[in-house]
Amino acid sequence: DATLLLARLPDTVCIVKPAVLRNPFLAPAAIMAGYASGAGGIDLIHTLAAQATAGRNVLIFPEGTRTRRGTALNPLKPGFALIARRHMERHGTTVDQMAHVAATIRNNGSVNPEAIYFGRGPFTPADIRSSRPIAEPFNLLDCATTSEGATALLITTADRAADLRCPPVYILGGGIDHFGPSYQHPPSWDLTGNTDVPNGYVGRRAARQAFATAGIGPEAVDGCEFYDPFSFELIRQFEAFGFCAEGEGGEYVTSGVIEPSGRHPLTTDGGTMSFSHPGGLTQMLQRVVRGVEQIQGRASGVQLSDPEVVMCTCGGAGALFNDVVLLGKTRP
Repeated sequence: DATLLLARLPDTVCIVKPAVLRNPFLAPAAIMAGYASGAGGIDLIHTLAAQATAGRNVLIFPEGTRTRRGTALNPLKPGFALIARRHMERHGTTVDQMAHVAATIRNNGSVNPEAIYFGRGPFTPADIRSSRPIAEPFNLLDCATTSEGATALLITTADRAADLRCPPVYILGGGIDHFGPSYQHPPSWDLTGNTDVPNGYVGRRAARQAFATAGIGPEAVDGCEFYDPFSFELIRQFEAFGFCAEGEGGEYVTSGVIEPSGRHPLTTDGGTMSFSHPGGLTQMLQRVVRGVEQIQGRASGVQLSDPEVVMCTCGGAGALFNDVVLLGKTRP
């Protein structure tokens, strides 16, 4: 009985999603107990982080994820972890390869004066591995942080942009790929919709559309401003977008290509792991803003050497969607 359950946990913070508030059996109990929060989607992580200190325990439903006393476990983490585990079982991807991704991105943030993790590095893969476990195979430093922040973009026509004081950055192509409502259903690698591409490679159709529109391929990309909620997600995106073959993402990211001096530098400001993770629409634009800064030559911290094309993304398999946009220096 939900009412009895809540009544017996006076020191528990309950994070309730909209699906619960629409449930005729659970909603009255949650609202009467005074614990209901209307947070939904990506905002759930920030509601959880803000409210977890109010009680000694945290109960999250309907995800079915519970936490040990004093530990706030976001339901996003188990979802993305399931995707990572499937890839590990299928292709032999290792936690060391994931830790290399996390260390690279966090080091980018450590040298970025605008990042919340500025000056907290350098990080090694061993540092990532030794941080406390969160949701296997992820440790704390494999995961995004949470913070405050904002983003803004000015979009206009190419003709009007020619008169601006700063050099314009052009949208070369873009795409959207999704398999269902985010953070309302447990993600499955093999989930498919009206396509033979599984959710494990969500974003593949979006990338193909973006590249086709731009008339280029992955080899033309000079910078990869990929969304980084968890370390494995970057490995998955490189495979989904065609930078390497399926199952080769782990070896690809440890080959030197994602370092600032590599062929495809990755998430150069520190991303959600080290730069900022304010949630909602803000985080969905952060990669695009960073791509613009890179092409304009005004990126703080790691500035790439005269990039012509930058690929920016948002989302991931754990969220059942992936957005892609290609930015360029030259007017198409």
